[in-house]
Amino acid sequence: MRVSQLLNPTLREVPAEAEIISHKLMLRAGLIRKAAAGIYTYLPLGLRVLKKIERIVREEMDAKGGQEILLPIMQPSEPWLETGRWNVYGEEMFRLKDRHDREFCLGPTHEEIVTDLVRGEVRSYKQLPLLLYQIQNKYRDERRPRFGLMRGREFIMKDLYSFDRDEAGLEVSYQKMYDAYCRIFSRCGLTFRPVEADAGAIGGTGGTHEFMVLAESGEAAVVYCPACDYAANVEKAECKPEPVPDSPAVTPRTMVSTPGAKTIEQVSTFLKIPKTQLIKSLLCQGDDKVFLVLLRGDRELNEVKLNNALGGFISLQLASPETVYRILGCEPGFVGPVGIPKNLMVIADLEVKLMPKLVCGANQADQHYINVSPEQDFRIDREFDLRMIESGEKCPGCSVPLQEARGIEVGQVFKLGDKYSKALQATYYDESGKEQFCVMGCYGIGISRTIAAAIEQNYDQDGIIWSMAIAPYHCIIVPVNLKDAPVKEAAEQLYAQLREAGVEVVLDDRDERPGVKFKDADLVGYPLRVIIGSKSLANEQVELRQRRTGETELVDLKGLAEIIKNKVDLGL
Repeated sequence: MRVSQLLNPTLREVPAEAEIISHKLMLRAGLIRKAAAGIYTYLPLGLRVLKKIERIVREEMDAKGGQEILLPIMQPSEPWLETGRWNVYGEEMFRLKDRHDREFCLGPTHEEIVTDLVRGEVRSYKQLPLLLYQIQNKYRDERRPRFGLMRGREFIMKDLYSFDRDEAGLEVSYQKMYDAYCRIFSRCGLTFRPVEADAGAIGGTGGTHEFMVLAESGEAAVVYCPACDYAANVEKAECKPEPVPDSPAVTPRTMVSTPGAKTIEQVSTFLKIPKTQLIKSLLCQGDDKVFLVLLRGDRELNEVKLNNALGGFISLQLASPETVYRILGCEPGFVGPVGIPKNLMVIADLEVKLMPKLVCGANQADQHYINVSPEQDFRIDREFDLRMIESGEKCPGCSVPLQEARGIEVGQVFKLGDKYSKALQATYYDESGKEQFCVMGCYGIGISRTIAAAIEQNYDQDGIIWSMAIAPYHCIIVPVNLKDAPVKEAAEQLYAQLREAGVEVVLDDRDERPGVKFKDADLVGYPLRVIIGSKSLANEQVELRQRRTGETELVDLKGLAEIIKNKVDLGL
């Protein structure tokens, strides 16, 4: 491809709409253009990167026995109503009606429609296992689409669905996909970690892992053990309860005045005690149920853990001040577990019972209790691990202190079990003729998001740094002066040689200053750049520069095509 013919409108200034580096660089490098909020057009170079990631994904899915299908973007409401998810997705689902007033949605995901397909086609155990995948657009009406391809309303995903006879078969399919994902992201040149995660709206009763590309700009926090292979999203990470040493006070429970002290910080300062001796009492509301949640004062509530522990609510939030006053007769800042109504369920983090003496709100304005005993002074109805993990805590596997990093989720694998097959009656007949439910798994990769994640992890002040595997082109030839006949001839000859060798190459044949060409080449991020100038060409040499390292060397023009071909094949 000649740059003069390439639709690659690079920008010198950072667009005002762009907030994170991948969004800025994709706009500046001419990979995408905004059509509407959260909706983008892929220009030629951006589409080439997308197609390369798709090819890697297809190769690895096919290698594991996956069969590619293409499911409809527009899905009828009936299967969603059967699973009960038509309303769970709420406002994120794009909904529409046809001329006959039948309801449809633009697919945010495809569990329902693929399970509906299988229930109509699979009859016998001999047809299982099945690994069906697609690469397809998805649509979610994000409240606030932002960060370019990272959080859009239209995005491209690979989703594979496994259908097995039993849990043992599911385990095999899950491991196949886990291994395939590791190969995919390694082939894309990414530094990543598989981490234990929460299943979210997809659901299922089995395990799930997210694949996180590690980057400082990552929207998710993950903890990992440097000594073993444990890693988890902070929403999922298991917390070991840590006892708090007994406080010196031995007096009975006493109410004390704490004027204006509503927060943990204020009470700790006023009473001159550490936060570890305080109880955080939160009146929460899940759908139409209200309950009291207790955890140590220096801890943060993990709402995902709480919601999972109680069976899953559509809406989970702190109760309003009006609700707090109606039930407990005080402001939220003075809530505590002592003397609360018997019909109000108390849910505590596992650490609460390990606190020998504690301080809590007295359910009266400007009053707190001190020297409260969890064993004697209040009840706990249910106990769970409810808190956020913190960096430096002990690994649940080997007790080595955990480290924290930021990550960008690019893929997730789920064990769904029979959640969807039961709801949609996707069954098969076993060897004895007995009808059984298919056991399912779901495995997604954000193709478009992977592009953004790759940039967030690989860039410098000059632009993008692509790995060879997913770069839009492998090499760019930059003739310094096209009016110099030997320079132009050498550039054309090398261009022809590289194309014949199978190297994806562009020739910058524009009538521009060399500095402009160099800046554009670095901005786009071509892994290799050949600079042909009259001075070096006089000695039958040219400059070969590697984008990632910045290393530049003079090489003989003769045999250069072979050198470049070898570097491309080796991914250098």
